[in-house]
Amino acid sequence: MDLFQFLAFLFVLLLSGTGATGTLRTSLDPSLEIYKKMFEVKRREQLLALKNLAQLNDVHQQYKILDVMLKGLFKVLEDSRTVLIAADVLPDGPFPQDEKLKDAFSHVVENTAFFGDVVLRFPRIVHHYFDRNSNWNLLIRWGISFCNQTGVFDQGPHSPILNLMAQELGISEKDSNFQNPFKTDRTEELPCIGTYYMPEIMPSADCQQLLLSQGLCVIISPLAIPDAVLAS
Repeated sequence: MDLFQFLAFLFVLLLSGTGATGTLRTSLDPSLEIYKKMFEVKRREQLLALKNLAQLNDVHQQYKILDVMLKGLFKVLEDSRTVLIAADVLPDGPFPQDEKLKDAFSHVVENTAFFGDVVLRFPRIVHHYFDRNSNWNLLIRWGISFCNQTGVFDQGPHSPILNLMAQELGISEKDSNFQNPFKTDRTEELPCIGTYYMPEIMPSADCQQLLLSQGLCVIISPLAIPDAVLAS
């Protein structure tokens, strides 16, 4: 899958909602439980996309994909927030009936969760962008608050994502035992030139020079560091 195909796939994930359809809903049921089942399907698609992203062996493409993806994600989140606020949709209220509102609701829930996946798996890259963007900070704070009130994350395998994301981003105070489940102690102790560290791959010398020329970083792989250094 080349860069443009991967970006197209990611934007389909960002823009496709999973709002419960009217054919499945009863007049007395807001269909939140139906939506939760659809949400599980979307989460599997999102996690597969991130797995593929982590396996890319072209660092330059990986960097560009994350750059474009984050901009698109927060644009969708901002637009959906505007729609929901204008319609006075409450996160803990009935599941929206209007198709536009259902899409906005699902976009907020799914993209907030997806951003949590991204920040936990690629923390240094995300911090490089997020920490200098006050608008993104405000949007994700709102998104986390909204999602926490929907009931979608109350139980199940995705329930920890909002809290872990908030702690990783510094939105909430870190617990004394906080640990990013996708980081290792060894990774965090390694030296890093620049702004982020990706343990999955080691770029070529030409790619490292390209990153340095753009003011980015050399990505250091544990496999490229002698055991004597790691043991020191």
